[in-house]
Amino acid sequence: MKRKPAVAGQFYPSSPAKLNEQVKGYTQEHAVKKHAIGIVSPHAGLMYSGAVAGAVFSKIRFPHTFILIGPNHTGMGSPVSVFTSGSWQMPTGELQINEDIALRITENCEVAEADALAHMMEHSLEVQLPFILYHSSEVRIVPIIIMSESLEVCRSVGRSIAHAAKSSSVSVTIAASSDMSHYVTDSIAHSKDQKAIDKVLALDPEGLYDTVKKEGISMCGFMPVTTMLFAAKELGAKKAELVKYMTSGEVSGDHDSVVGYAGMVIY
Repeated sequence: MKRKPAVAGQFYPSSPAKLNEQVKGYTQEHAVKKHAIGIVSPHAGLMYSGAVAGAVFSKIRFPHTFILIGPNHTGMGSPVSVFTSGSWQMPTGELQINEDIALRITENCEVAEADALAHMMEHSLEVQLPFILYHSSEVRIVPIIIMSESLEVCRSVGRSIAHAAKSSSVSVTIAASSDMSHYVTDSIAHSKDQKAIDKVLALDPEGLYDTVKKEGISMCGFMPVTTMLFAAKELGAKKAELVKYMTSGEVSGDHDSVVGYAGMVIY
């Protein structure tokens, strides 16, 4: 099936020309690119988080396939929903699903189901695509949405992703979609988010999960990031880098109620 854009004209311009112009403004054209096992990229409206996402995608060599993992904001679909066939349409192009890798993940993971419903109105993965399409329309994708909040689900899905990547003949990068703290003061966001960022930089999925729970950090995609870290470690991850951190207050001028955005790359 072909998934049509759900948030065009809301999170990003629906005009192809305007969207490309906006993404270009967030792209670092001369950045040194390296192979990435995984990345963390935000998913707010591009005017708020686009600078962070653009910096991350500028710094990586593009793989054959992105495995995209995002949180479920809508409550629709399965606990772990994999979009297994067809394509995703965007104003600036269309990206095909890597059906082979998608099926490998669902076949090797009891909790992962082939399910398109969770993806229909979910924005967390859709807002990654303008950045991907700006650099390449040949890349394939495997979209995964996680609603469960179980650490063991993260571990199981992460292992299945790593197994699918290892057994595939093509290059893979795992992109976890998450914003950081929501609707707190700028100073609280910086303080709390740094605790979560430190766990990602330490390649510590259990530590990230426990820290978010213990500290009450409203990081909406901590499950996708935890899952990505489990997979990345099995794929040989050695280090991680914080590319950019900012809050919505830097755009809106409102520092009393902000959302945090962190962009990270795992090598």
